[in-house]
Amino acid sequence: MKDRQITNVEASIRQRLLNISRIHGEDFGFVLTRYANERFLYRLYQSEYADRFILKGGMLFLAWAEELYRPTRDIDFLGFGDNADDNLINTVKDICVTPVELDGLVFNTEDIQVMDIREDEEYQGKRITLNASLGAAQIPLQLDFGFGDAVVSEIEIIEYPTMLESPAPRLRAYPKETVIAEKLEAIVKLGMVNSRMKDFYDIWMMSKIFTFTGHVLQVAINATFNRRKTPIPDLTPIALTREFAEERDHKKQWRAFLRRNRLDVGSIEFSQIIDDIYSFLNPVISAIVADCVFSNVWPAGGPWNDTKSIEAPFT
Repeated sequence: MKDRQITNVEASIRQRLLNISRIHGEDFGFVLTRYANERFLYRLYQSEYADRFILKGGMLFLAWAEELYRPTRDIDFLGFGDNADDNLINTVKDICVTPVELDGLVFNTEDIQVMDIREDEEYQGKRITLNASLGAAQIPLQLDFGFGDAVVSEIEIIEYPTMLESPAPRLRAYPKETVIAEKLEAIVKLGMVNSRMKDFYDIWMMSKIFTFTGHVLQVAINATFNRRKTPIPDLTPIALTREFAEERDHKKQWRAFLRRNRLDVGSIEFSQIIDDIYSFLNPVISAIVADCVFSNVWPAGGPWNDTKSIEAPFT
């Protein structure tokens, strides 16, 4: 009887997720992954390890605003403590078997794999891969853990939105300013060869939705660049120039990114996206180079207000 009850729960949840997929026109595989990721986060919240990890990356954007959502298959964390392979595997195993309300999922802890994230990816760290099962459906999960990054703004506590009115995880989350800072650092470092269109999209969307205090963003950018040993550019970063925006491959990559993720920015061209990001970030970069406090405020959608920068060292 108990096995039949569990099977019925799995079938019911699968059907409800399939309905969500059909209503929103989303790939069912992405919907399954989003559900499994969400319930892994809930297990983390219920575990003894909740304070050791800070949520970042694409999963975080959905918690901030529905408009920021773009399909993502991985969960990104900033981790604290021992990052040795065996310790990280055991931690993930413990999280997976944390007792929670019945949600139809079984996380398969016997096939967990760990690998190093390469230097040429977004950050150095560890990647865990494993599978979860919802009945007969196998759902691959990817967990990326960075260690040692600089977070100078106040850590947020978020309640993560759930798909099926399940109990919600409450998690420590990256500050918005640090998200912007890390994406800007990647844009500067990669330069003309940058094909990471998600960074441009995320920064642009965040500048449209959120208000930023100039000095807080300035400190976050400076700390991130220092931590990653990337010089603050004296001149406009190449990826924020018209030359970069008008390059054929970049425009092609941008259109492919929007199409692949089913994102709609209307008739706005990639060159306008770059211009908007330049207007948002270049004044902050210039203030860092000039070693003065940037005290302006960016309301959602901009522009920076006309409050004058304070002519004093900001560090």
